[in-house]
This record gives sequence, structure tokens and C-alpha cells, in this order.
Amino acid sequence: MIDVKDLVSYFESRDIGFFTGVPDSQLSSFCDYVEENCENIIAANEGNALAIATGYNLATDRYPVVYLQNSGLGNIVNPVTSLTHEKVYSIPIIYIIGWRGEPGVHDEPQHIKQGAITPDLLDLLDISHINITKDSEFNELVDAFENDFLEKLNNGESVAIVVSKKAFKDYKIKKENDNILTREQAIQTIVDHLTEEDIVVSTTGKSSRELFEYREALNQGHGNDFLTVGSMGHSSSIALGVALNTEKKVFCFDGDGALLMHMGSIALIGSKKPENFYHVMFNNSAHESVGGLPTIMNQIEIEDLVLSCGYYKVYNARNLDELKEVLPLFIKDQGPVFLNIDVDISSRKDLGRPTTTPNENKNEFKKRLGL
Repeated sequence: MIDVKDLVSYFESRDIGFFTGVPDSQLSSFCDYVEENCENIIAANEGNALAIATGYNLATDRYPVVYLQNSGLGNIVNPVTSLTHEKVYSIPIIYIIGWRGEPGVHDEPQHIKQGAITPDLLDLLDISHINITKDSEFNELVDAFENDFLEKLNNGESVAIVVSKKAFKDYKIKKENDNILTREQAIQTIVDHLTEEDIVVSTTGKSSRELFEYREALNQGHGNDFLTVGSMGHSSSIALGVALNTEKKVFCFDGDGALLMHMGSIALIGSKKPENFYHVMFNNSAHESVGGLPTIMNQIEIEDLVLSCGYYKVYNARNLDELKEVLPLFIKDQGPVFLNIDVDISSRKDLGRPTTTPNENKNEFKKRLGL
């Protein structure tokens, strides 16, 4: 195991002190440490982080560090190949990548394919990489930089540290907000107000897990819900594609981090104006599903933003009483409408995961839509 303090101290000894990226649960110790101790920008998405890092390098000539889960590699392929690659602008980047879906390590279905191709994808992108595991020694990492990586960076190439499960020693910072309503309470309250015909598209992470468990508790089945187990930030676009092709009411259960990741989707939804579109954002201003580091959602005038994108109305709820008061109005209204619910940064420690496969979920969902 490697102590993140040692890693960051080594970086600082080499005048490497700028960090940006999207938090990942497998990198939580590293992300927590740089958030508390370093110059760090938590980006909206991974491509956004790489662009910020490029600007930093252009302005300082120093090496930036970009951190991400390997699921985010898809968001950086374009800027890697058309911006930072040595055959274009030759911008040197140090990547810290959480390896989800690593072959031989149990993980969730959405990580299996990405995990299997991660090393090959990095090779294809000409990013030299080293894998660290729970058995790795810090000196191995230093040797890789001193004997190989620093020279590559100096030549305008990029390098990556691929981080396996439990490769970093624990380091945690306290995360909390002042909200009293939990996301799970909010999800259960909304489900209690839905009809048997209403459709839900829920975002990746714990929102879908909490929705699945509540349907199980109610013995309702899961055909009304599409669980977006991966593809963070795309649930609202999936919901738009469904809403434009059904007369059923479609409820998108979104998170603030997910919405920020691909915010252009709300402009498209507003322009298409589907009357059956009901957008719910569970807002804890944090990446709670991957460790709880903050988003910038609490700095945004949400109502102004959403209305300017073409939604008809924005509702707000800060506690259970307010939620129960606005829900009937929200559901009765003509879409597209938006409901912002301020929720706590918390979830049950015994929260389970869906016991159905993605294909089973898809098939049941399509049946409910009459296919």
C-alpha cells in the first residue's frame, strides 16, 4: 500500500503541485488528500479536467495531475488524441486512474468491459503506465518516475498510474452539509406519489440502488425503472429519448454531480419541450456515491439556469414537508419541469445493489413501454 502523503510529497519535490479531475471511490484517499492540502479543481467531467490541465501547463510549463476513474477514459479520448498527444500540442499530463472492473477482481457489470480494456486503451493512446496494487511499495513508483516517466514528461508525453483496489492507505476528510432530508427518503416519497404507468430513469450511483431497494420492499417489480448503472451524466438524455417516444410520464432521477457532468442536456430538453418530462435533482452538492467531495452546484442559481434553458417551472424542497407539498403540483404540471431537492450527504451502510442484470432490467422496462 502507498501513502498518498508520500506520493504528493514526491510530486511536490518535482515541482508538481496542481491537481484536477473527477473523484473516484477507488481514489478516495488521494482525492481527499489533495482537496485538503493542494491546489485542486474538481472538474465537471474528465475531458473538462484535461482541458484545465492543458491550460495550466501552457501558463506555467509545469506538469499537471489529472485524476479519474477508468470509466472516465471515454470522456478524455478526444482531447487526448486531438489536443495533448505528442503529435498535436504535446502537453505532458500525469494521470491517476482508478481501475474499476480489473480482471480477476469482483466488480459491478458496468465496469467489466472498461476494466478489461483499460491497459490496452492507454497503450493505444500512447500513455505509458504503471499499475500499483495493495502489495506495491512506494519506491517502485518513485523508480518508475525517476527512470522513465520524468523523461517522457519532459519530452511532452503523458504517463499514468493505474490504481488497483486498496492500493492507497486510508485518508479521509469530513464531508457534511446542513440538509436534513436524505436522498432515500426523497426517492421513497416520490415513488409513493407515482402511478403504475409512470416511468423512471434514474442516474448512476446510489440513487438507482435506493430506488431498486424500495421497489423490492414494495414488491412492485422493476419494469417501470431504467437504472442507469454507468454512463454518469447521461440519464437525462436517456429520459429525453424515452419521453419523446411514449405518452407515459417520464421522471428523471438525477444527481447534481451527474447533471453538471453533461449540463448541455438540459438545454436540449428545454428546446424539445416534452410535455411528459419531469426532472428531479437530488442535490447534496457532492459526489456522494464516490466519496462525498464537493460539486459547485451550491454556487449556481439553479432556477435561473433551468428556466433559461426552456423548462416551464422549477420547484424546490428542503425537507420532507416541503417535498410532500410541492410533489402534487410538480406531477400535475406540464413538462418539462424541474424539481430541486436539497438532500443530506449520507446513505445506508447496508445499501445493496440491484440483484437483476442490466439486460433483465432493460427487457422488463421495454415490456412496460409496450414493446
